[in-house]
Amino acid sequence: MEDQLIGLLTQNIALIVLAIVIFVTVSKAVRIVPQSEKYVVERFGRLRSVLGPGINFIVPYLDRVAHKISILERQLPTTRQDAITADNVLVQVETSVFYRIIEPEKTVYRIRDVDAAISTTVAGIVRSEIGTMELDQVQSNRAHLIERIRESLANIVDDWGIEVTRAEILDVNLDEATRAAMLQQLNAERARRAQVTEAEGKRRSTELAADADLYAAEQQAKAKRILAEAEAFATTAIAEAIAKGGLEAAQYQVAMKQVEALTTVGQGSGKQTVILPAAALDSFTDAFRLLAGTRK
Repeated sequence: MEDQLIGLLTQNIALIVLAIVIFVTVSKAVRIVPQSEKYVVERFGRLRSVLGPGINFIVPYLDRVAHKISILERQLPTTRQDAITADNVLVQVETSVFYRIIEPEKTVYRIRDVDAAISTTVAGIVRSEIGTMELDQVQSNRAHLIERIRESLANIVDDWGIEVTRAEILDVNLDEATRAAMLQQLNAERARRAQVTEAEGKRRSTELAADADLYAAEQQAKAKRILAEAEAFATTAIAEAIAKGGLEAAQYQVAMKQVEALTTVGQGSGKQTVILPAAALDSFTDAFRLLAGTRK
């Protein structure tokens, strides 16, 4: 029985070896690439192709997968670098960069340490850009500064097959002396704004008071003008009456006014003595005489 089994194996050894060779060949020829990776294939040490996600086929025994590159977005560790602004202020800038590899063949064959290269490049760009800006501009235009850093970095790392997705300036730190000076300047600016606001309030109050006085004066002028017009109208009416009714009508009006004035004086409260001039009695006489004359 054993001799038969050995004989059978001896006769089929070639088929077994062939099956193993076929299995190994197929295994080497078929490459399944995950969605988050790309494979760099070399043939005799030279770049052959880049395999994308899914099922790929290569030439077995000639081609080999030399590098497996992740294309997921990566974040560099937060770094700090010193920089001097255009107004000679030393600042410490904290930066963070996000990137991903889009062309693995460039990344593999053109740069050795990607993270270190990007960190060094970011430090140089940050120092260069901040050197062209004053401290106030760095603090107020941080979004513009970030955009300039991202654009400059994107132009440089493009040769490495890398795409910079985000570049952030997390913080801009100052030394204690500069902080104290800025705080003093801020307090002075607040005091100045308070004084300006107070002065504006006083000026506005003065303007309103002047407007009120002007309005009162205009109203008084209008009242005087109306009284003057009334007096002018009364004078005109009297003149017309004199022209039509004669001098006796005017004398009658004057006498009646005198009588009314004496009546008002006599109506005072309390006990008082009213001394009437002789002309007053004549006024009564003239009034009655003129009245009698007008009735005739």
